[in-house]
Amino acid sequence: MTWDSILNIIKNVIDIAIVWVMFYYILKNFKNNVKMSLLIKGVLVIILIKLISDFAGFTTVGLLLEYVIEWGPLALIIIFQPEIRGALEQLGRSQLLGRHKILTVDEREKLVYEIIQAVDYCRKTRIGALIVIERDVSLSDYIDKAKPLYADLTNELLVSIFFPNNPLHDGAVIIQGNRISCAGAVFPTSNNIKLNKRLGTRHRAALGIAEETDAISIVVSEETGRISIAVKGELFYNLSLDDARMMLIDELRPKTLDNETTSPDEEEVYEEDN
Repeated sequence: MTWDSILNIIKNVIDIAIVWVMFYYILKNFKNNVKMSLLIKGVLVIILIKLISDFAGFTTVGLLLEYVIEWGPLALIIIFQPEIRGALEQLGRSQLLGRHKILTVDEREKLVYEIIQAVDYCRKTRIGALIVIERDVSLSDYIDKAKPLYADLTNELLVSIFFPNNPLHDGAVIIQGNRISCAGAVFPTSNNIKLNKRLGTRHRAALGIAEETDAISIVVSEETGRISIAVKGELFYNLSLDDARMMLIDELRPKTLDNETTSPDEEEVYEEDN
């Protein structure tokens, strides 16, 4: 085997690896972006109908779908320009390693403990709160526009931030790793028509950032004291304190590429803690 053939093999391996990484992060960001996922599903449905019409010999349907497929890409770029731009921005903000993954088991346990303690106090005293935990998709754009704190996470600090008449109590707190990065963050509100109209701005903002990124949003209602968590484009409303704790523990566990589970040692630690 000559050096030229060895170099060609190495180049081919690197080439395939780069393409694989590109597709991995593109698909990963599409998965985290609910709007783009729905857009892709719609395109696949149109292609499927076109294949069925060609197979069944539906001339009119096939002709119409040919026009749709021919001019569809241009129409999609115009109609869904905000979503496409958001997906590209999200891809640019993505981190190779999520900040929460560098936390040890003890640090994750403390993170969940402090958040739940603060949520419990806010729930009992009817203090509205919105706490967002950054994961793989960076929230730096929202952090830059908020009030920087970069403080150690404690339940007392969280409660004091959301205490009524505090200048920052209306916005959201963003947590990176096990530290509070900022307070008073503002997120885009969700336009999901299925969302209960009685839910206020906090819940819509929590769902909005969960639709745009893979962040975890914890909401405490100021009117009812109910706890909700928005994650992966879905809002889980009126959770018990234990349900909220278990959901946070499950979502913050580091995922493996094979089966997305934690090691047996970590599972034992969580079971002992609860």
